[in-house]
Formats: sequence, structure tokens, C-alpha cells
Amino acid sequence: MPDDLQLLINAAREVAMSPEEREEQRRSFAYGNSKIENDRITRHTIDEQAELLKKHA
Repeated sequence: MPDDLQLLINAAREVAMSPEEREEQRRSFAYGNSKIENDRITRHTIDEQAELLKKHA
């Protein structure tokens, strides 16, 4: 593996995300994976469902 890439990977391991950043990343991941299977999925759909899950947790 090139040294540049290894340095970036090591730096990424040190990043501590805030709860807000983690939630944003989780929703982005859910959107990306859902959109592949269903073109009718929107970011709004993901946000709605995430808020419903929060209420039930």
C-alpha cells in the first residue's frame, strides 16, 4: 500500500465524530443503500423514518 494512502487511513482512524455527525453519516448511508434498491427513496423519506425511530427508542 502506498505510504500516502496508509497515512490517510491512519488519520481517519483518529477522527472522533460528534453524535450529530454520526447521525448524518448514518442517514447518508441509509439513503445511499436504499436508493440503489428503490428509486422512489428520497432524503426526506430517510429523515422521516429516522425521526420515527427516535420517537420509538
